[in-house]
Amino acid sequence: MSVARTWAVALNGLRGALVEVEADVTSHTPEFRIIGLPDKTLGEAARRVVSACENSALALPRRRITVNLSPAALPKHGSGFDLGVAVSALAIERVVEPASIARTVHLGELGLDGRLRPVPGVLPAVRAAAARGFERVVVPHANRAEAELVPGVEVVAAASLAEVAARHGAEIDVPDVVPVRPDRRPAGTDEPGDLREVVGQREAVESLIVAAAGGHHLLMTGPPGAGKTMLASRLPGILPPLDDDAALEVAALRSLAGEEVDGLSRRPPFEAPHHSATPAALVGGGSRSARPGAISRASRGVLFIDEANEARSGLLDALRQPLELGRIDIHRAGFTASYPARFQLVLATNPCPCGEFGVRGGTCLCAPSVVRAYQRRLSGPLLDRIDIELHLTRVTAASGSGDVSSAAARERVVAARDRAARRLRGTPWRVNADVPGAWLRGDGPAVPTSARGSLDAALRRGAITLRAYDRILRLAWTIADLAEHDVPSAADVGRALYLKRGGES
Repeated sequence: MSVARTWAVALNGLRGALVEVEADVTSHTPEFRIIGLPDKTLGEAARRVVSACENSALALPRRRITVNLSPAALPKHGSGFDLGVAVSALAIERVVEPASIARTVHLGELGLDGRLRPVPGVLPAVRAAAARGFERVVVPHANRAEAELVPGVEVVAAASLAEVAARHGAEIDVPDVVPVRPDRRPAGTDEPGDLREVVGQREAVESLIVAAAGGHHLLMTGPPGAGKTMLASRLPGILPPLDDDAALEVAALRSLAGEEVDGLSRRPPFEAPHHSATPAALVGGGSRSARPGAISRASRGVLFIDEANEARSGLLDALRQPLELGRIDIHRAGFTASYPARFQLVLATNPCPCGEFGVRGGTCLCAPSVVRAYQRRLSGPLLDRIDIELHLTRVTAASGSGDVSSAAARERVVAARDRAARRLRGTPWRVNADVPGAWLRGDGPAVPTSARGSLDAALRRGAITLRAYDRILRLAWTIADLAEHDVPSAADVGRALYLKRGGES
C-alpha cells in the first residue's frame, strides 16, 4: 500500500500552477478529508466524490482517506479538482492504475451520479499543464473543444468517472451516459459594421483610423444621434487580426469568464459595459475566487463606455492603473489574481445632461453651472491618458455612403503598424501608444526640432502637461506612419496636437 498521486491545476488569474493530488489511507474511523488550503467549494468535493464513486460501482477504501493538495500554501478554488481527488483515492488500492494517473492531469467537476460536469478555465489550465511538460489531460466532454486548442497535448474527453477509471485500467462496465452539456453563455458573435455605413463624418472616420493604427485611446463628445456608438462599434473591424498568442489569451479569458469556447477567434474583442456597471463588473473580482471583468475581456481589443459622464463616481478612475500597466491586479484575503488589460479605450459623452449644449438648432435647458459640472465629471488624470479627443456634430445629409470601407481602412492600419514595428524592432513595444515618453524624448528616433515648435510652445505655456506632450508625440508618429513619412513633419505634429486638444468634425 502506498500513496497514490495525480495532478490538477490551480488557477490564479490566467496563470496556472500544477497541484499534486496525493491520497493516503489509514486504519482509523472511516472519513474522507481534503487538506491543502481548499476553499469551501473544494472542501465539499469529498461528498461529491464519495457519492460519484458509489453510483459508478467504484469501491473506495472504507477507512480514513486523506487527500493532500500540494503545495499546501497555494490557495485552491472551485470544483475543478473533483476528478483528480476521485482518481487518486481510487488508486490507493489499485482500483485504477497508479502509474497511469501519475502521468495525467485531471480536470472536472463530478455530479453525484458520476457524470463529469464542465468547469471554467480549462483552456488556461491545459496551457499551464503543457508548459510543465505534461502530455495528457483528462477533461469533461463539454470542455473538449477548448482543451484541444492547446497544441502538443493529448486531450481525453470523458462523460463520466467510470469512463475515466476504465481508461486507467479499472475493470468496470462503462455505462452509456449522455454527456453534460455546457451551461455557459455563448461568446458574442455580432459582426462589426462597415465604415461605409458611417455617413457625413469624414474627420471622425480618419481619427478612428489614426486611433486604430497607433492603439490610441479615444474620447468622443457630441449630441445624441451624432454617431458615437456607430463609430466605436466599427473600431474592432479595422484593427489587425489577432495572432496566435493573442487569440489564445482572448479565448482563455472567455473561458475564465464562463463563456463557451469552441475555437480561436481572430477578431479583436469588443466590450461595452453599461455606464451603471459596478467596479467589480468593470475591473473584475469576487469574494471566493476572482473572475475577469470587462477590461480583461476587452484585452487585445476595444473597451467602449457610452455615456461616460453618467458613470458612478470613481468608476472610470479605476481604469487609470490598467491603462498604464496593461494589467489589473485583484487583491483579496488570501490570494491575488492578475489579469491582462491591454485594451484600447473609447469613451463617449454628451456635451450636457440634455445633450443639446452647443448644438446647432438645438435648445439646451441646462443651467451653465450644471453644464460645467457635467463636463468636469471626467477627471483630469483620466483625460491625460486619452490620446484623441474628438467633437462630433449631427449629420446634416443622409444620402450616399461613407468614403472608406472597413477593409480599406484595415489595410492602411496594418501598413502603418508594420512601419511602427520595424522602427521599434529591438524594443519591447510594437505600437506607438505603448512607447514610453522618456524614450521618445531621449533614445528613440527624434522628431525634428523644427516640427516640434507648436508642441514645445504649448508645453511652455502650460496648455498641456508633459504626459500630454508625450501622447502627442506618439500621435504624431502614428500620423507619420499612415502618411508613410520617415519622421513626423510639422503638419503631422500640428494634426496630433489638434486631435489631442479636441478637434471638431
